[in-house]
Amino acid sequence: MSAAADDFAVVDRLLTARRSCRGYLPEPVPRETIESVLTTAQHTASWCNTQPWGVHIVSGEAREALSKAAVENVMATFGQPAPSDFPFPDSYTGVYNERRKEVGWQLYEAVGVERGDREGSAMQMLRNFEFFGAPHVAIITTDADLGVYGAIDCGLYVNSFMLAAEALGLGTCAQAAIAQVAPAVREVLDLPDDRRVVCGISFGRPDPDHPTARFTSRRAPIEDAVRFVD
Repeated sequence: MSAAADDFAVVDRLLTARRSCRGYLPEPVPRETIESVLTTAQHTASWCNTQPWGVHIVSGEAREALSKAAVENVMATFGQPAPSDFPFPDSYTGVYNERRKEVGWQLYEAVGVERGDREGSAMQMLRNFEFFGAPHVAIITTDADLGVYGAIDCGLYVNSFMLAAEALGLGTCAQAAIAQVAPAVREVLDLPDDRRVVCGISFGRPDPDHPTARFTSRRAPIEDAVRFVD
């Protein structure tokens, strides 16, 4: 096999194997391992090489404080529009709604939440703000002046971070939900006014025995997403 084929096989394996991990072992990840992930992710491409991502790796007592503030924030604003720095979609329709519901019910089924169990689904929702028990969470921010393009570049960075973590045996879960509690994130991390919260990435050693380890979300065939124009 050629070197190019070997490289492709590695990328294909990492992309195929990576999933949103929602169950972690409690032991923290060594600092040098985290720095390896960050060093690799820093090579992410960005618009005009602006590299707009700001990253806070939150662990230990700071992680507990952030989780507490996030849960309090979401409970205080429950039923109201999310106070995120980037507006969430007003609704999901068509195939987007179908995919969203499918993965949601896969998750609920895995953890034993039955349809119609509003209390159970609410408790599962709050797990987002407990970072699913992960010992670390990376908070990703961008400069306000870069607008949506800064956010797009941060999205590329998130993917690089997750693939690098996967290569080192770590589990990750990218969480747009963290943007819903931007005021709490801003207060706990003392973010300046010109930083916008994009998302969080919970990460750590995956718990292979956690109920959510049993499913992986389905991907549409390329025919659903791609047109070849000659």
